Amino acid sequence: MEMTMLARLMHDHKHIAILLKVLKAKYTKLAAGEAINYNVVRDIVEYMQSYAEHSHHPLEEVISEFYWNKLGRSHINEKLTSEHFKLGEASTSLMATLNLILNDIVVSKEQLVADLESYVRMQQSHMEYEESTVFPKWDEVITDEDWQKVAALCDARLIDDPLFSDSDKVLFEELREYLETAD
Repeated sequence: MEMTMLARLMHDHKHIAILLKVLKAKYTKLAAGEAINYNVVRDIVEYMQSYAEHSHHPLEEVISEFYWNKLGRSHINEKLTSEHFKLGEASTSLMATLNLILNDIVVSKEQLVADLESYVRMQQSHMEYEESTVFPKWDEVITDEDWQKVAALCDARLIDDPLFSDSDKVLFEELREYLETAD
């Protein structure tokens, strides 16, 4: 059981990394004065909001709480929680900017490039922190039997990945097609 929850989180990270690479390519083009497809950028941020922030991060919070309780401490990992909160704020702000652009409201290109760059950096650093520090600690302390309990606790928050699973081909259709055709 243990492998499935941690493996699932790692799997999510691989997918998020693919999307961050696309965002990086987009803001690099934008900074160079080239035109970009803002819909793709918006879809990626929307995916981060609808999946990463509403399923992936809450799962990590549930597991973190379980981990700390098992160690007999009531406090949770403040860094993990505060990063999840900051990432949520960053994508909300980015989404607001992208919606202005898509509604033909003039927005500073430099500001958008800076916001996207900062967002990608923040996401990457967050995943590195989890993979180097958080996940190994969980792996050390949480037993196979525990992971079954954790899975039951997480069940309510588990949703199929709307982009990287076969569950719903309509949601993120344009982004999925973009990812399939992009090199």
